[in-house]
Amino acid sequence: MRLEKFFPYRLAVVAEAFSRQLVAVYGRGHGLSREEWRLLFLLEDAETLDSQRLSQRTSLDKVQVSRAASRLEAKGFILREVLGADRRKRNYAITPEGRAQFRAVFGDVETRANEILAAMPDEDRAALEQGIAALDKAIATVTQPETGHGTSFPRPDRAETR
Repeated sequence: MRLEKFFPYRLAVVAEAFSRQLVAVYGRGHGLSREEWRLLFLLEDAETLDSQRLSQRTSLDKVQVSRAASRLEAKGFILREVLGADRRKRNYAITPEGRAQFRAVFGDVETRANEILAAMPDEDRAALEQGIAALDKAIATVTQPETGHGTSFPRPDRAETR
Protein backbone atom coordinates (compact mmCIF):
# COMPACT_ATOMS: atom_id res chain seq x y z
CA MET A 1 0.00 0.00 0.00
CA ARG A 2 1.24 3.47 -0.81
CA LEU A 3 1.51 5.79 2.16
CA GLU A 4 0.01 8.70 0.20
CA LYS A 5 -3.21 6.68 -0.20
CA PHE A 6 -3.48 5.57 3.44
CA PHE A 7 -6.35 7.60 4.89
CA PRO A 8 -5.02 8.07 8.45
CA TYR A 9 -1.72 9.35 7.07
CA ARG A 10 -3.39 11.75 4.63
CA LEU A 11 -5.71 13.08 7.32
CA ALA A 12 -2.83 13.65 9.74
CA VAL A 13 -0.67 15.41 7.13
CA VAL A 14 -3.46 17.73 5.98
CA ALA A 15 -4.53 18.52 9.56
CA GLU A 16 -0.93 19.34 10.48
CA ALA A 17 -0.47 21.55 7.41
CA PHE A 18 -3.67 23.47 8.24
CA SER A 19 -2.56 23.79 11.86
CA ARG A 20 0.87 25.13 10.82
CA GLN A 21 -0.87 27.90 8.89
CA LEU A 22 -2.64 28.94 12.08
CA VAL A 23 0.48 28.57 14.22
CA ALA A 24 2.11 31.11 11.95
CA VAL A 25 -0.60 33.58 12.95
CA TYR A 26 -0.85 33.11 16.71
CA GLY A 27 2.76 32.05 17.13
CA ARG A 28 4.81 34.48 15.09
CA GLY A 29 2.19 37.19 15.10
CA HIS A 30 1.20 37.05 18.78
CA GLY A 31 3.88 35.05 20.61
CA LEU A 32 1.71 32.13 21.71
CA SER A 33 2.67 28.47 21.51
CA ARG A 34 0.22 25.90 20.19
CA GLU A 35 -0.43 24.69 23.73
CA GLU A 36 -0.94 28.23 25.05
CA TRP A 37 -3.37 28.99 22.21
CA ARG A 38 -5.41 25.85 22.87
CA LEU A 39 -5.59 26.51 26.59
CA LEU A 40 -6.52 30.16 26.08
CA PHE A 41 -9.16 29.14 23.52
CA LEU A 42 -10.74 26.63 25.90
CA LEU A 43 -10.75 29.05 28.81
CA GLU A 44 -12.19 31.91 26.78
CA ASP A 45 -15.05 29.62 25.82
CA ALA A 46 -15.66 28.17 29.30
CA GLU A 47 -14.29 31.02 31.48
CA THR A 48 -13.14 28.51 34.12
CA LEU A 49 -12.22 24.83 33.98
CA ASP A 50 -10.88 22.43 36.55
CA SER A 51 -7.97 20.21 35.60
CA GLN A 52 -10.18 17.16 35.00
CA ARG A 53 -12.56 18.96 32.64
CA LEU A 54 -9.62 20.64 30.92
CA SER A 55 -7.94 17.31 30.22
CA GLN A 56 -11.23 15.95 28.81
CA ARG A 57 -11.56 18.85 26.36
CA THR A 58 -8.06 18.97 24.92
CA SER A 59 -5.55 16.63 23.31
CA LEU A 60 -2.79 18.05 25.52
CA ASP A 61 -1.19 15.91 28.20
CA LYS A 62 -0.84 17.08 31.81
CA VAL A 63 2.75 18.28 31.36
CA GLN A 64 1.83 20.34 28.28
CA VAL A 65 -1.11 21.88 30.13
CA SER A 66 1.00 22.68 33.17
CA ARG A 67 3.79 24.32 31.16
CA ALA A 68 1.39 26.31 28.98
CA ALA A 69 -0.58 27.39 32.05
CA SER A 70 2.60 28.58 33.76
CA ARG A 71 3.53 30.71 30.75
CA LEU A 72 -0.01 32.11 30.40
CA GLU A 73 -0.13 32.89 34.10
CA ALA A 74 3.22 34.71 33.86
CA LYS A 75 1.80 36.78 31.00
CA GLY A 76 -1.25 37.64 33.13
CA PHE A 77 -3.69 35.84 30.80
CA ILE A 78 -4.95 33.18 33.22
CA LEU A 79 -5.18 32.42 36.93
CA ARG A 80 -4.59 29.02 38.50
CA GLU A 81 -5.61 27.91 41.95
CA VAL A 82 -5.09 24.64 43.76
CA LEU A 83 -8.31 22.79 44.56
CA GLY A 84 -8.32 21.22 48.02
CA ALA A 85 -5.54 19.18 49.54
CA ASP A 86 -4.49 17.47 46.30
CA ARG A 87 -2.05 19.95 44.76
CA ARG A 88 -2.38 18.22 41.38
CA LYS A 89 -5.98 19.38 41.02
CA ARG A 90 -6.34 22.95 39.86
CA ASN A 91 -8.88 25.39 38.61
CA TYR A 92 -8.00 27.56 35.61
CA ALA A 93 -9.66 30.87 34.79
CA ILE A 94 -9.10 33.43 32.06
CA THR A 95 -8.34 37.01 33.10
CA PRO A 96 -9.70 40.14 31.40
CA GLU A 97 -6.22 40.57 29.86
CA GLY A 98 -6.34 36.99 28.60
CA ARG A 99 -9.77 37.53 27.10
CA ALA A 100 -8.57 40.70 25.34
CA GLN A 101 -5.50 38.87 24.01
CA PHE A 102 -7.63 35.96 22.83
CA ARG A 103 -10.01 38.25 20.96
CA ALA A 104 -7.14 40.08 19.27
CA VAL A 105 -5.55 36.81 18.17
CA PHE A 106 -8.80 35.04 17.26
CA GLY A 107 -9.71 37.58 14.61
CA ASP A 108 -6.39 37.01 12.85
CA VAL A 109 -6.61 33.21 13.17
CA GLU A 110 -10.19 33.16 11.91
CA THR A 111 -9.22 35.33 8.94
CA ARG A 112 -6.38 32.95 7.98
CA ALA A 113 -8.54 29.84 8.40
CA ASN A 114 -11.29 31.39 6.27
CA GLU A 115 -8.78 32.34 3.57
CA ILE A 116 -7.75 28.71 3.27
CA LEU A 117 -11.30 27.35 3.41
CA ALA A 118 -12.54 29.95 0.91
CA ALA A 119 -10.10 28.50 -1.62
CA MET A 120 -12.33 25.41 -1.66
CA PRO A 121 -15.54 25.23 -3.67
CA ASP A 122 -18.61 25.59 -1.41
CA GLU A 123 -19.74 22.03 -2.02
CA ASP A 124 -16.30 20.65 -1.08
CA ARG A 125 -16.28 22.69 2.12
CA ALA A 126 -19.78 21.43 3.01
CA ALA A 127 -18.65 17.87 2.27
CA LEU A 128 -15.60 18.36 4.50
CA GLU A 129 -17.79 19.59 7.39
CA GLN A 130 -20.14 16.64 6.89
CA GLY A 131 -17.22 14.22 6.65
CA ILE A 132 -15.66 15.48 9.88
CA ALA A 133 -18.98 15.09 11.69
CA ALA A 134 -19.42 11.59 10.24
CA LEU A 135 -15.89 10.58 11.25
CA ASP A 136 -16.49 11.87 14.79
CA LYS A 137 -19.72 9.87 14.99
CA ALA A 138 -18.01 6.74 13.66
CA ILE A 139 -15.24 7.06 16.23
CA ALA A 140 -17.88 7.39 18.97
CA THR A 141 -19.69 4.30 17.70
CA VAL A 142 -16.52 2.24 17.81
CA THR A 143 -14.81 3.62 20.91
CA GLN A 144 -17.29 5.37 23.19
CA PRO A 145 -20.85 4.24 22.52
CA GLU A 146 -21.96 5.31 26.00
CA THR A 147 -20.97 8.98 25.56
CA GLY A 148 -22.54 9.66 22.19
CA HIS A 149 -19.56 11.49 20.67
CA GLY A 150 -15.92 10.74 19.98
CA THR A 151 -14.25 14.09 20.51
CA SER A 152 -14.52 16.85 23.04
CA PHE A 153 -15.90 19.19 20.40
CA PRO A 154 -19.57 20.10 20.48
CA ARG A 155 -21.65 18.22 17.98
CA PRO A 156 -22.70 20.50 15.10
CA ASP A 157 -26.37 19.81 15.81
CA ARG A 158 -25.86 20.83 19.47
CA ALA A 159 -23.35 23.64 19.05
CA GLU A 160 -24.31 27.08 20.21
CA THR A 161 -23.48 30.06 18.06
CA ARG A 162 -21.55 32.88 19.62
